Amino acid sequence: MALKNVLLEIGTEEIPSRFIPDALALLKKNAGAALEASRIAFQEVRVYATPRRLVMIAVNVDEVQSAVVELLKGPPLASAYDAGGNPTRAALGFARGKGVPVDALREMEVGGVRYIAAEVRQESRKTVEVLPDLLRGLIEGLTFPKSMYWGKSGVRFARPIRWIVALADDQVIPFTYGDVASGRITSGHRFMGRKAIEVGNAADFMELLYDNKVILDQEKRLQKMKSAIANLKRDFPGNLEVEMDPKILEENLYLVEFPVPFIGSFDERYLEIPEQVLTTSMKKNQKYLAVRNMDREGKLANYFVGVSNNLVADMGIIREGNERVLRARLEDAAFFWDEDRRKPLASNVERLKNVTYQERLGSVYDKVMKTQKLALWLCRHLGKEDISALVERAAYLSKADLLTSMVFEFPDLQGVMGEAYARCSGEDPRVSLALREQYLPQTAADAAPSDDVGAILGLAERIHIIVACHKVGLEPTGSQDPYALRRAARCINEILWARKYGLDVEAAVEEACRINEVDEGLRVKILDFLKQRLLVQLKEKGYDHELASLVISVIGRVPHQALRLIEALSRVKEETWFTDLVSSAVRVRNILQKNGEATVAGIDGGLMTKHAEQELWSSVQRLEPPVREALEAYDWESLTQLLAELSPVVSSFFEDVMVMDPDEAVRANRLALLGRCNALFKEVGDLGALKL
Repeated sequence: MALKNVLLEIGTEEIPSRFIPDALALLKKNAGAALEASRIAFQEVRVYATPRRLVMIAVNVDEVQSAVVELLKGPPLASAYDAGGNPTRAALGFARGKGVPVDALREMEVGGVRYIAAEVRQESRKTVEVLPDLLRGLIEGLTFPKSMYWGKSGVRFARPIRWIVALADDQVIPFTYGDVASGRITSGHRFMGRKAIEVGNAADFMELLYDNKVILDQEKRLQKMKSAIANLKRDFPGNLEVEMDPKILEENLYLVEFPVPFIGSFDERYLEIPEQVLTTSMKKNQKYLAVRNMDREGKLANYFVGVSNNLVADMGIIREGNERVLRARLEDAAFFWDEDRRKPLASNVERLKNVTYQERLGSVYDKVMKTQKLALWLCRHLGKEDISALVERAAYLSKADLLTSMVFEFPDLQGVMGEAYARCSGEDPRVSLALREQYLPQTAADAAPSDDVGAILGLAERIHIIVACHKVGLEPTGSQDPYALRRAARCINEILWARKYGLDVEAAVEEACRINEVDEGLRVKILDFLKQRLLVQLKEKGYDHELASLVISVIGRVPHQALRLIEALSRVKEETWFTDLVSSAVRVRNILQKNGEATVAGIDGGLMTKHAEQELWSSVQRLEPPVREALEAYDWESLTQLLAELSPVVSSFFEDVMVMDPDEAVRANRLALLGRCNALFKEVGDLGALKL
């Protein structure tokens, strides 16, 4: 027999929507793990959420735990009994601790060592007897970005818990969390449902909620929301489309229990404000979906779609209320837009001297000036001197929009407003574009800057930030990274890869260290940090750890070439010649590690009696120059072709030649030849460290 449904509902005040997805995932994970740890079999765990409740339903749960017999390891057999075969204190203590008679102890072997062991049986209990502690533990195990205390119980949760429903089919699972006792009384929709609903059986729970205007299943709630939004299209004038932003949809999904989408509008004159200002105000503050005019190339229309949590007879009241709130915000935005344009963007730069970037790193103006110096160095290093004047100007203006009223009100528009105000001030279009693109990519899904000016400015700022923060001890530690240096390092590589810049990052860091007066020891630490981030990113692309490490050892200072090299090696790593070469490299390294002193001697061709060793010596001498040339030219295809030539020669050497010849001179000569061969291997990385 099985319990068809085990239900846990945690009823709360409205939980912030951004907390809910992670809480759902954690609840599902913990519930499954808790049931398994308690030896309770089940078919599946389902989790649901609205702003007022988190719900777990375990389906087809066994009515009793499974019994288990464990063989528990004790002290070594040698110390468990004395010479007369009598149990020692160690054996007696172990038996007493496990609750078994000493004469019931057994023997077991682990790793070639014999131990005493106790066979312990854990009897099964009824599931309903286990569930009170298990369900309470699920509530205790939920964590949130912010939690709060309420009442006198001292417990914490995202928001105060008002009720708990805990049922195994029709049976209440009794427990208390804080000052709330579990029961069978739930609550419907705050405005459209009954305040107290008795749940007779867990199987009826979702239907009872639905009857009280709560769509518990978030997937069904989302589909209803999307369907209702699609139906609104017939009420739009012209060819308009709702922008179905996934983030806004998810936020609304966890802001409502019964979604009621509606159309709102605003005055067309606000469309003169930059589009990003309007969408930011609509999305961030009001959680509205923007509307696009498809007859005007998808430009923003003066409509929006909101999602109400209340179905009223006259939805016009809700629409008008939302329009009134948005109108006030857009009026503020229009005022900021007009005020900020009254003076050129450049007039804000000097005022940055009064804005502290970091107390030990000075003002934002100081940061801008140092970034500008590094950006000009990057122009020279990358052969982009023709745009140095544009980069210099873009760097000078890079943070000027921080002192605009619009960015003060809407910090997310940093860079976006820089571009808009720069265009209004008559700046070069590439400079204006760079003020926005300096922040790209902001997420893994973002594109890199489309123009060199913004790309170089973005590189300069991120390299400067990494160096400056390390200078004052603000480097990342564990999970803490307050200045987002890991993200900065990631963006550096993403830009270099996207723009195909052959930037020598070590040289760039050295220049940034010179500008910031950073000592040599710290420079090495910064380079190690950047190499580690590059390693992580290459592994995230699906490349093996050993292959990524090899590539970084060869050309890690130039991330774009590191990516090209690992791509080239990945294309050949499954080919027979490459796996043979790696095997040979391992043999060479192992032999030399055991006989390293013998490699000091020079190589004497007259001592070579085997054709295979003569051929290897000839091949090594012939291939050394072109291998170095390929490395210097970053010609990775040629490099792999040269290695392919060497591979069969090395394999033949090991098939036909006995390295440890009885003749000391011949043996030393062959070891020296392997030493020369190993030196060639090392120029293309430690091939012997690869695991293929």
